[in-house]
Amino acid sequence: MINPMLEKYAKVLVNYSLGVEAGQSVVIQGNMITEPLIKAVYKEVLAAGGHPLVLTSFEGQEEIFYKNASIEQLKYQSPFLKYLYQNMDARIYIRGNYNTKGLTGVDPEKIKINTKANQEIMDIFMKRTGAGELHWNICQFPTLADAQEAQMSLAEYEEFVFKACHLDKEDPVAYWEEFGNELKRIAEILNTKSELHFVSEDTNLKCKTGGRTWVADQGKENYPGGEVFTGPVEDSVEGHIRFSFPGIFQGREIEDIRLTFKDGKVIEASAAKGEKLLQTLLDTDEGARYVGEVAIGCNYGIKTFSRNMLFDEKIGGTIHLALGRSYPETGAKNISSIHWDMLCDMKKGGRIYADGELIYQDGEFIV
Repeated sequence: MINPMLEKYAKVLVNYSLGVEAGQSVVIQGNMITEPLIKAVYKEVLAAGGHPLVLTSFEGQEEIFYKNASIEQLKYQSPFLKYLYQNMDARIYIRGNYNTKGLTGVDPEKIKINTKANQEIMDIFMKRTGAGELHWNICQFPTLADAQEAQMSLAEYEEFVFKACHLDKEDPVAYWEEFGNELKRIAEILNTKSELHFVSEDTNLKCKTGGRTWVADQGKENYPGGEVFTGPVEDSVEGHIRFSFPGIFQGREIEDIRLTFKDGKVIEASAAKGEKLLQTLLDTDEGARYVGEVAIGCNYGIKTFSRNMLFDEKIGGTIHLALGRSYPETGAKNISSIHWDMLCDMKKGGRIYADGELIYQDGEFIV
């Protein structure tokens, strides 16, 4: 018996977010702990006429790999995984952790080596998704570890996830279609602008977005959705920013991140905690010091910072930057083996100017 809420969740993911059609091959990935939602999605893909393939990982698998793999094994690129990314029609990754701190004791250099080794596979993924050949989605299954990370009980976290996804509504798809239209309206306004200027506490940052495309996240690739994003002109980011919330990278926190940009590149970086990891990430490759994404969170149904960027980057009244790889659909061109989001609160005095005009104040658009 599948939980009715998970059945509802799976129907939205398969039919609305991925839009699975008969005959399509669909890869379903997740830890074994996410099995209840994997089952629900598997069943729904079959109902849609698709061909599901399930790939799961066991508890502690990543930790075992990074602590025991040789350099040759860290640099290995799986031909099987490459074939999948070249040929699958859709991919859904169901997030859910046994232990969010499982990689705390892993040398960041090992993660860096393995990430770079798989850049070709990521290139294939980005190219095919940008061309509309591969549909994808990332979603969350509530687990005790993720609840603890969010400083909630499991029951509270389940309620948080389901409400953030608006699964508590009778017709979640109708909600996302209506909300999506508002996000598209905002994106259309931003697509007429050439330069943005972000101002908040310890932040004064400018970037050019002329010629780039703002995308409305309507809950298709990420579920839940609720942001508008683009990729800035690569050498245009100037100024400094302080991220109000901790930066989370594979379960590890970096606190009080401050970055200074010149000609688009990070030239100064500091953190009150986790600065070694911050510097390692910045040195991943040349593209890691450039901004691949600038975005504005618009989902005011998400009110709590959960240490999970799937939700946190959508919080209404925030902005975020991602260092590294940009999304091809925005027209941006930065290449990197990382894409790392960091969040800045704009609700207390934050302002955004577009071509000199104030369009956003105290966490809300005023246009």
